[in-house]
Amino acid sequence: MRKIEIIVVGIVQGVGYRFFAARVAHSLNIRGSVKNTIDGDVEIIAIGEEKDIGIFIEELRKGPSMARVVKMKISELSSTKGYENFSIEY
Repeated sequence: MRKIEIIVVGIVQGVGYRFFAARVAHSLNIRGSVKNTIDGDVEIIAIGEEKDIGIFIEELRKGPSMARVVKMKISELSSTKGYENFSIEY
């Protein structure tokens, strides 16, 4: 099991990015959350199997059609506890 934090930078707010991330996470059985940050990025916590996390990251790089991902900052997190599903935070 792997737990990561992903900060997605670019045109990622107001384009359905959080809903896209949640849909992909659900399809891959990934737990965690997604939310907009105050500085215009999107923050994602993702917990899942190594293979699924890899697919998730690749899908996030593409994003929905209106998004333009410029950069992704990925950090490993230690605990895999705290999330029972994947949710969109407001």
